[in-house]
Amino acid sequence: MATRPYLSIGEVLTLLKDEFPDVTISKIRFLESQGLLDPERTPSGYRKFYDNDVARLRWILRQQREHFLPLKVIKGRLIGDAESEGEVEEQAAAAGGVMAAAMAAAAAEEPEPLSPPRSGTSLNLQELAASCGLETSDIKDLERFGLITSRTVAGTAYYDDDALAAAHVAAGFMKFGVEARHLRMYKTAAEREAGFFEQVVMPMLKQRNPEARRQATETLAELARLGQQLRSTMLRNALRDYLEE
Repeated sequence: MATRPYLSIGEVLTLLKDEFPDVTISKIRFLESQGLLDPERTPSGYRKFYDNDVARLRWILRQQREHFLPLKVIKGRLIGDAESEGEVEEQAAAAGGVMAAAMAAAAAEEPEPLSPPRSGTSLNLQELAASCGLETSDIKDLERFGLITSRTVAGTAYYDDDALAAAHVAAGFMKFGVEARHLRMYKTAAEREAGFFEQVVMPMLKQRNPEARRQATETLAELARLGQQLRSTMLRNALRDYLEE
């Protein structure tokens, strides 16, 4: 039986996984939706990736990983857009500095980890989706994976400031083809960190007096701040090869 001359999307994923551990089927589909890939289809609708399609995908992923080029510039290079070509060297040279600056800016703008909600936000499902530029199905997925929570009043679900903030961040991730299920690792990490902090302050809470509770609250705030700083440092260290010019 002759070997078919093309790969399925799952086979492409397996082929590229060692070189690009973060690639997913969702990301490949996202790149296709943005016009960077155009694989043929079988009569039943399945994608057919020939050698040239795989080579094209590998090149795109390398541009993203090594040069942090935006999809617009990558697409311009693929179609030979002179204007986009002219941007490439500038984009690549500045990528490390831009990434580092973006991380620093994000850290500077991030509120204190345990700061209380900033307002009395109360949005229903449609309002929350509209405010973040998401579909209601996206919001439901975020809630299903525990990234946001709602409270029900008279049969209607309402979302607060924390849900709004989390949905806005998730919307940013989704622009890159990330799905709600991929973001669950952040909730898992936060729960583990909270459990660790609880062990630290538990002796104070067992004293059952106002001063001990105040001290526990202050300690939690400081631990959360330190944890935030350490995560940023660890992430910067993990991305060092990409941040350096």
